[in-house]
Amino acid sequence: MRKYSIILEYDAEANAYSVVVPALPGCTSQGDTIEDAIANAREAITGHIEALKQMGEPIPEEVERPQVVTLDVAA
Repeated sequence: MRKYSIILEYDAEANAYSVVVPALPGCTSQGDTIEDAIANAREAITGHIEALKQMGEPIPEEVERPQVVTLDVAA
């Protein structure tokens, strides 16, 4: 079983969550709720990996987990 990190970001304009999978370039998804976004991301990852297999491309492994840092910045 492979593990992939996802990045969730709320889009107020779309009133939905977007998802990016950093280890799988081009693999994105979205959902109306966090739970939907996560479920849809799981499907997107599975589909992305299947497409790579069918094309004979290597399946990227996530070597290092993405990190999120919040900075205080004087404006």
